[in-house]
Amino acid sequence: MLELPGPVVVAPMAGGPTTSQLVVAAAEAGALGFLAAGYKSPPAVEEELRAVRSAGAPYGLNIFVPAPRPASTEPLARYREVLLAEAERYGVELPPLRLDDDDHFGAKVELARDYRVPYVSFTFGVPSAQVVAGLRGGGSRVLITVTGRLEAVRAMTAGPDALVAQAGTAGGHASTTDPARYRGTSTAPEVLAEVRGVTGLPVIAAGGTASAGEVAALLSAGAAAVQAGTFFLLADEAGTRPAQRRAMLSGDYRETAVTRAFTGQPARGLRNRFLDEYSAVAPLGYPAIHHLTAPIRAAAAAAGDASALNLWAGTGFAAARPGPLATLVEALRP
Repeated sequence: MLELPGPVVVAPMAGGPTTSQLVVAAAEAGALGFLAAGYKSPPAVEEELRAVRSAGAPYGLNIFVPAPRPASTEPLARYREVLLAEAERYGVELPPLRLDDDDHFGAKVELARDYRVPYVSFTFGVPSAQVVAGLRGGGSRVLITVTGRLEAVRAMTAGPDALVAQAGTAGGHASTTDPARYRGTSTAPEVLAEVRGVTGLPVIAAGGTASAGEVAALLSAGAAAVQAGTFFLLADEAGTRPAQRRAMLSGDYRETAVTRAFTGQPARGLRNRFLDEYSAVAPLGYPAIHHLTAPIRAAAAAAGDASALNLWAGTGFAAARPGPLATLVEALRP
């Protein structure tokens, strides 16, 4: 049985927005927050685990499942050539293609076991049944993120405690294992119904949620809880970049779109210059493209230039507002 502190889950937001302070604040507000292990070194993850564990509150840890090596490097090499103009614009050098990167998967799973993390979720794929059993044996509740029926069926073979049904309306990376066919057109009610149709496990609904009414509707439709991320990007405790905070508050951005231009994996963000110019030519290839565009994004962030940043955000981004996380959680509580 999956016992949760409350109906609201604060999504893991890798790349900066999720901080240990955000996760602790979520627990204090009666919600469940997840640390985001993605992109971090194992020592950095351990430091955050120590911080939240010392607070004595429920928390979770999200881990990226490694992507398979690209079948061909030719599309990646061509995209690197296309991006040379952006590198010149920002005065940076593009790195060589980096094809082997498991994001320290084994070490992060080991940390989750060692710290007996109460809730461990996985994104980008299905961990092995052995990994899941090891975590569950140590007392962790294991959740796997899926974007549809077939992924849910596959995820159940690993023996998790629950599934996170991620809709196409969600901000940031899609957890799809079929990125070539992913379009990001599904809604949270649709994916929740699809996943619940093939499993009796608890299902947490995610994607585009921005009001207490939407949370209530998903709970009435059978969700065990509702996960939101974009709604909390402007929280006082979030580590969201200043450039993205300004962009979200400016009123200049009216819509989001799904792109693989920044990382090679479909992800939803605010439409900006980089997304519009490169989405049509960017190939699949996560995390190789993530590493390729990293210097461009870092330079843009340092310059406060939102035009070349991955401004991850879901379709409900207009409802996000600044304030203490506790106030924002209360605004979503049905």
